[in-house]
Formats: sequence, structure tokens, C-alpha cells
Amino acid sequence: MIGCNDSTMNGFVLEGLTNQPTLQLPLFLFFLGIYGVTIVANLGMIFLITFNTKFQSPMYFFLGNLSFLDLFYSSVVTPKLLGNFVWEENVISYPGCMAQLFFFCVFAIAECYMLTAMAYDRFVAICSPLLYNVTMSRKVCIGLVTGVYVTATLGAAAHTISMAQLCFCKQTLIHHYFCDILPLLTLSCSSTYVNKLLVILVGGFNVLATTVAIGISYAFILSNILRIPSAEGRSKAFSTCGSHLTAVGVFYGSITFMYFKPPSSSSMAQEKVASVFYTTVIPMLNPLIYSLRNKDVKNVLGRAMRRR
Repeated sequence: MIGCNDSTMNGFVLEGLTNQPTLQLPLFLFFLGIYGVTIVANLGMIFLITFNTKFQSPMYFFLGNLSFLDLFYSSVVTPKLLGNFVWEENVISYPGCMAQLFFFCVFAIAECYMLTAMAYDRFVAICSPLLYNVTMSRKVCIGLVTGVYVTATLGAAAHTISMAQLCFCKQTLIHHYFCDILPLLTLSCSSTYVNKLLVILVGGFNVLATTVAIGISYAFILSNILRIPSAEGRSKAFSTCGSHLTAVGVFYGSITFMYFKPPSSSSMAQEKVASVFYTTVIPMLNPLIYSLRNKDVKNVLGRAMRRR
């Protein structure tokens, strides 16, 4: 911040999703509902996995951590999104903006690697079932999850530290509903070369490394499943991967649309829709996808509802 105009320290104004007055209340209620479902669904998953002895396997350990990520991932962004529908000017301080950017990057990167760890878990479960408990020991699972959080923190720190070096001299209106990397770069009056290079190198590495690892895991999984003689056995094996594949496809599809496309290929409105999807909708969908497609979860929830 050395040599930058002091106005930077006054903070930024978040533009939000829309300026249409007639849409403010319906959108506020809509996203409030999504956020409420996200909180309840992810907390429910965390408590279910933590306190039910039926869900102490490595698969549910990773799923519990995914729910933890989704819970805080949504909470970093959604409250400010809701504020855009309530306040005439949704102001965020400079430190608050950098903090939001940091935690957003932490949880976004961590989600990529957590999905990769879950793909590896499915690979071991289907391709080496007899060695599953040994290969995916408690120590290994904790090591994988620790690696996820350390990698995510380092990547987020790189983006945030480089962003903190920029000057924001005149413009303070962020054409977005939260402090994301690309909208902030358009406001800078200093060179953003390093920041853009980091988006390509760090972002590209994270996406490439995780997609390749997930792709290799599922190539082996598919090869192993096709060798199963019975149709029932193949169907059962596929069903254990269906939820994870759905979550991977939805998450990576929206991330790719947002960050890895030609600058002229979409408008800001389209970018906002894509970012809404992966910051608010996906954290709500993940626990629903896993609970609705998982017989054990449905059975436990069904018994709980019948007791009620």
C-alpha cells in the first residue's frame, strides 16, 4: 500500500447482483432461503457423521470435511450478498475485503483438493477393497485433509498478499457482490501483471492437478467396474461414485466458466450468475446430493423422522 492514495483505506462499495428495485426483495428472500438450507444441511451432515457410529469410515470423514468447507465457504460470501439487497450502499472496508478474498480463496481451493481426496478414497475402495482399511487408515486420512488445508492456505495467501501490493487510487465500486480477484484487478491503478500471472499459474495448477488426479482415479475405477461380471455388482459400484461425480461436475463446470475463458466471451452479468452458482448454490447442493443418493444417510434420517 506504500505510495497509494489514502482513499483506498476507506474501503469499497459492492455493486451486488442487480440494481432493479423490484427484484431486491424477491432475491433477498430467495438467497436467504438458500443460505438457510445450506446452514441446516451442512450442519446436519457434520453432526450426523460426528455423532453416529455408523458413519466413521474414511468416506464419511471426507464428506464431513466437505460439509465443513461448504458451510464456511457460503458464509464468507452470502451475508454480503444479502446485504446488497438491504442497504443502498453495501460498503466493505479494505481489511474486510482482503479478509473476504483470503477466506474465499482458502475454501475454494480446499474444495478442489477435498474432492480429489474423495476421488482417491473411492479409487481405493473399488480397486483395492481388501486393503481399504489399511490404505485409508485414520492417519492417512488426517494427513490428506491436513494437506488440503495447508495447500489451500498457501494458495490463498499468495493471491491475497499480491493483491495487497496494488494501489486502488480512484475507483471504489466493485462490479460484483463480493471481493473476488478479477473484479478487484479491474479497479487497480498499478500493474496487475503479477496478479494475473498468479491466477494463471496458481489457479491453473490447482485445477489441472486436481482434475488430472480425479480423472486418473476414475479411469482406474471405470476399468475395474467393467470387469465385474454381474450387472448388479456394476450398478452397486457405480452408485458409490455417482454422488461424488455429480459434485465434481457441477463445481468444476462453474469454476471453469468463471476463470478459464476468453475475456470477451461473456458479460459481467453472466460471470455473476456463474459465481452465484459456485459460491451459494453448490454449498447447498453438495449435502443434498450426498444425502439423497446415500442409502445409509437416508435410512438414519428416516429413522430420526419416524421417532419425531
